[in-house]
Amino acid sequence: MRFAAAVLFVALMLVARAGTAAELVMFMSPLCEWCERWEQEVGVVYDKTPEARTAPVRRIDVLDPMPQEFKKIKPVIYTPTFVMMEDGREIGRVLGYPGEAHFWGLMEELIGKLDHKNFACEGAEKRLAGDTPTSKDKSLC
Repeated sequence: MRFAAAVLFVALMLVARAGTAAELVMFMSPLCEWCERWEQEVGVVYDKTPEARTAPVRRIDVLDPMPQEFKKIKPVIYTPTFVMMEDGREIGRVLGYPGEAHFWGLMEELIGKLDHKNFACEGAEKRLAGDTPTSKDKSLC
């Protein structure tokens, strides 16, 4: 019984770790109007989306010292800049905020570049309660 519990625990830890290998890093500034717009249009729902289960968002203020793990990526000049990271390396980036519908399409492209296809399929077709679903959501599963 203990062996089975130990095996289950290890399996759950591996699944949890695999699910956090990617992250979307948002480089932002409190002075950035487009960052604020992203927060109002996307940020309030992002954590509830399949994309967030694949690549949780991490916000970094460009006015703060750059965290060590991001010192090797290309410099961030504009805000917002969204950098898709996987296993400590940059996969791709989005400069600026092109609007909600376009943002989701760009996210789909970035997620498609990930080595670990752990995209959470459930509910992808209804990303924002029917607002901006894309026809390609299921192709990422």
